[in-house]
Amino acid sequence: MNQKLYLIFLFISLKTFSQTEKSKIIQDSVKKEELNEVVITASRRSENLMHSPISIEQLKSAEAKKMGSATIYEALENVKGVQIITPSLGFKVINTRGFANSTNVRFAQLVDGIDNQAPHLGAPIANALGANDLDIDKIEIIPGTAAALYGMNAINGLANIQTKNPFEYQGVSVQQLTGVNHVGNIDRFSPKVYSQFNLRFAKAFSEKFAFKTNISTTGGTDWVADDRTDLAPLANASTNLFGTDNPAYDEVNGYGNESANRKTLNLNGKNYVVARTGYRETDISDYEIKNYKADVGFYFRPKQGHELAVTYKTALINTIYQRSNRFRLDNYNLNQYAIDYHTPVFQVKVYATTENTGDSYNMRSLAENMDRAFKSDDKWFADYSTAYKNAITSGATVADAHRMARNSSDQGRFTPGTEAYENKKNELIDINNWDIGAALRVKSTLVHGEGLINWDKAFASFFEKIDAKLLSGFDYRNYIIVPDGNYFINPVNASENLTYQKYGGFTQLTKNLFQENLTLGATLRIDKADYFDATFTPQFTAVYAPKETISFRTSYQTGYRFPSIFEGFSNVNSGGVKRVGGLRIMSDGIFENSYTKASIDKFQAQVNTDVNSNGLTQAAAIEKNKNTIQKNPYTYLEPEFVKSFEFGFRGMTLNRNLFIDADFYYNSYENFIAQVEASVPNTNDPNLIPTALYSKNTQNRYRLWTNSKSKIYNYGGSLGLKYRIDQTFTALTNVTFTKLDRTDDKDGLEDGFNTPEFNVNGTLIANNIWRNLGASVTARYQNNFDYVSFLVSGTVPAYWSMDAQMNYGFKKGISAKLGATNLLNKPYTSILGGPSIGGLYYLSLVWETKI
Repeated sequence: MNQKLYLIFLFISLKTFSQTEKSKIIQDSVKKEELNEVVITASRRSENLMHSPISIEQLKSAEAKKMGSATIYEALENVKGVQIITPSLGFKVINTRGFANSTNVRFAQLVDGIDNQAPHLGAPIANALGANDLDIDKIEIIPGTAAALYGMNAINGLANIQTKNPFEYQGVSVQQLTGVNHVGNIDRFSPKVYSQFNLRFAKAFSEKFAFKTNISTTGGTDWVADDRTDLAPLANASTNLFGTDNPAYDEVNGYGNESANRKTLNLNGKNYVVARTGYRETDISDYEIKNYKADVGFYFRPKQGHELAVTYKTALINTIYQRSNRFRLDNYNLNQYAIDYHTPVFQVKVYATTENTGDSYNMRSLAENMDRAFKSDDKWFADYSTAYKNAITSGATVADAHRMARNSSDQGRFTPGTEAYENKKNELIDINNWDIGAALRVKSTLVHGEGLINWDKAFASFFEKIDAKLLSGFDYRNYIIVPDGNYFINPVNASENLTYQKYGGFTQLTKNLFQENLTLGATLRIDKADYFDATFTPQFTAVYAPKETISFRTSYQTGYRFPSIFEGFSNVNSGGVKRVGGLRIMSDGIFENSYTKASIDKFQAQVNTDVNSNGLTQAAAIEKNKNTIQKNPYTYLEPEFVKSFEFGFRGMTLNRNLFIDADFYYNSYENFIAQVEASVPNTNDPNLIPTALYSKNTQNRYRLWTNSKSKIYNYGGSLGLKYRIDQTFTALTNVTFTKLDRTDDKDGLEDGFNTPEFNVNGTLIANNIWRNLGASVTARYQNNFDYVSFLVSGTVPAYWSMDAQMNYGFKKGISAKLGATNLLNKPYTSILGGPSIGGLYYLSLVWETKI
């Protein structure tokens, strides 16, 4: 009996010991893997994460899938130092370190090192041309300038989405994610179905040949933008007309009633600013999302370490996009063709991206021209004046008279939902002239070539002796725009395409010292773009790693950003204001002969006050206030420039269960590329200029791309912690602090910082709670912040939200994930003018099998 008990006890002890040792081996291997995690984006060569010379964040696919985010791309919101703004459910924008906006031309986004921007925008349309969840291996992010190594205008950061190689990851994978949003009557919609389908197929036919293809479809109903805040609340302050009594009422998400659609009317001896009625976004926009993308790749390995990849990607986009205006993208098509050949010694990459905006349209132009299609501005304002005077004569109050005048003038207006309205809308969105239509018709191509050579691989024995590495690279880029006569023209030859070229190169030297505990690096880059002189971009780095689990880093970097195609070459009329690129070839003579809109607005307001409150005649008021008008002090575009100092620490402690990553930076910017509104009077007589600038009919109005005269300084830091509590639980948390330090020579043109000071994320992940059941919960908070844009400026409210998910791995390669983003369905906005974001509740099923 005692022997049996002893044998049973011995068996249990051995089994427990075996499980404990197995758990310890698993944990130790995971810690070792984390410690030696390889990244390539920070230095454009494979290196240990602990020894990276600059800040770099990494999100692996396996970790992202354990978070509540519906997709891996959206899980970037949980990464240290990353801010994501949401102009649309189908369009999310990544930014780091301040100066965020909905078209982030300061942040580059790559897929396997290939830029996936839409050429004429100069920025990506979220992940529309990127990889789907089944094909993403990991995402690396540089949260700071990457211009010295990449030269892609990446002065605020860069993301590189790395996909799964078909030689290493073979098989068939299928994912169906089905969800629901618009729950709980948070907007005009009842609950709507959201769906995403992903397919991946990869096969290596031999050690030399492999094939890969991916297909993805996304469908649903977008979040609604319906902010009714008045953007002109004081336009009629001198007549005490506020709120809904204000005849210049301009809703944030109402279009066709902006400043360009307003006129000052003298009615019964008083000056009133009156706007046309316009339409709300909810009346003129299509909120249906239908996005499709696919890619195919052929891979050839002639010998070990050598690989040739030939790939093709395509995307068809139907969603909402936001910049200075809100746009509906319909049948917007992107195609990309790429060839990449790399060896241990060198790499050559060539790709081309084509863009066709399809049937897309500008919502503001649509609203403006829907109004004008039933009655011209001159006729409408004349009818308004007559109706107002009749109402006053009949004994109406001033406020009621304005309401009666509007109702009278709007008689016959196209009514949303009617057949006549839909017919006129379809007609206008096919007219490629924003003075009378709303179409966005752009065709463009980006052609890019680059090469890298590892001199230390080519001459290994020499560089091993001096314990150093030398990397050189070059790149060439050409933007080719087909002039459409509305958005873009060729100012030299209207019959030829518009081209804009840039080329550059860099050399990077790194040297190990003190038995490789100290690594010093220096990079020098030179870039030259059409219309600009050559620029030099140096980078100096140092990494000190006294032992395997600790490293300190510091760097000094600079970066240039050349104007995008839109900033340099745009030539479009919008609501009576012509938006013109800032290159001299586009705007020659305008800067020198124009006056700033800010001073003209002030001048007009003072004239109205003197007429309405002080009894002056209009001519006398103009004469009194004419010195308020200021000449335009700005001039033609130059590249932006940033200088950045950075310090950081990485380390593992508590038996390597706690990973710590911290960074601090200080940036200074010059020559911010921004917009100024200015007008050229239709007279050269100095005595008549004030009178000409008082009326919109006697001036030509422009919105010009130029450089701010401000020097801007910002600083910040972030702290990320990852703690492996035990084999089941892991806690992740990070806090990011971003601060606009000061602005010297402030001129009001500097881009909005548009970034919360504090952004905090915390995630608790549980693996194998019971059998193959896992779960996680994420809490996220950001404080309120000032937001500045041409669409709307104001304060974005603080918000906090929660994401959660449960996942289970079945047999035969099937896994399920039940999750929710914004679990509590508390609507929030990430940018002004954008939509109100509610909860998304979903179930994702994935089936994977090897072949």
